[in-house]
Amino acid sequence: MTPRFRIATLILTLVLIVTGGTIFFHWVEGWSWLDAYFFTVVTLSTVGYGNLVPMTALGKVGTTLLIFVGLGVFAVAVQQFGQFAMRKREEHTEWLVARFQEPQDTANTDDDPETDVGSPQAGDR
Repeated sequence: MTPRFRIATLILTLVLIVTGGTIFFHWVEGWSWLDAYFFTVVTLSTVGYGNLVPMTALGKVGTTLLIFVGLGVFAVAVQQFGQFAMRKREEHTEWLVARFQEPQDTANTDDDPETDVGSPQAGDR
């Protein structure tokens, strides 16, 4: 699985979790779409303002499931994003080093006749 596919899969999974949580809390708790979305995002981000609290038993169970599943996926997503960014940075660094590295020139450029190899000196004839 390529890194881009892995990241796309994680993004899609996070979107589905947020969407599922929003729909769940809208139906079970009777919250507005905005409140249900806000609660889902605040819960997954571990901020937890406390201004919205599930009142039903099903809402409380759903919240615990959302926390366990959502935080696990979120942690993996953060790790994968970091790994992808580091890999891209390493590739770019290697490219820069290769681009700016001087080619190895085998020509004699030090003007020292003692280190000249293979070319006769004027006085050697």
